[in-house]
Amino acid sequence: MNKQTILIVEDDVEIAELVTLYLEAADYQVKWFDDGIGAVEWAQKNKPNLILLDLDLPVKQGLDVCKEVRCFSDIPIIMTTAKVEEIDRLVGLDIGADDYVCKPYSIKELVARVKVNLRRMKKFEPQSQLSGLVVDKKSFKITYKSNCIELTAIEFALFNLLYTNPNHIYSRSKIMDLVYQDYRDVSDRTVDSHIRNMRKKFKALSIENDVIRSIYGAGYKFEPL
Repeated sequence: MNKQTILIVEDDVEIAELVTLYLEAADYQVKWFDDGIGAVEWAQKNKPNLILLDLDLPVKQGLDVCKEVRCFSDIPIIMTTAKVEEIDRLVGLDIGADDYVCKPYSIKELVARVKVNLRRMKKFEPQSQLSGLVVDKKSFKITYKSNCIELTAIEFALFNLLYTNPNHIYSRSKIMDLVYQDYRDVSDRTVDSHIRNMRKKFKALSIENDVIRSIYGAGYKFEPL
């Protein structure tokens, strides 16, 4: 069985070597870049299973790397950074990161988050359909008529919760309990950020009404077409 590949983009050699050591001990294959320039090209050619991406990189910043990767792939991206302000976390999530870890972090916890994100990629059934939407739970693609969009792993986990329980209203706190179960430091604004990203993508499906509805003072629900 082929090992899953983790791409590390980290300019701190000591951190990169330590994370590599722990990931290899967990039976992952690891590729490391100390800058974002070569990492994007390598990721596009080699299609790693997950990316650990430092936010503060020389020459090309982590946010730019994340944006470029999202142009061709929806693989899980875990950002690592010394910036702890909430706005920094939300910026990372807004441009497509699936997880966010602040330095200094526990290497064991980081490996645990890697495993959780990779499990999330595997746990969905191949395909289901409801109200005209075709939801491919393996590739995270959603099709409506001739239009198709792709969600990130965390976006799909959130969508799948609402989609498989149509018309059920989930509060933000309940969503955090059910979707963000991997030691993540999240807030109501994190949930709102992911919902906002999903709605932007759903516009490309040319659906007249929002399938993800906001219920004032209560939360969110999936509303069948």
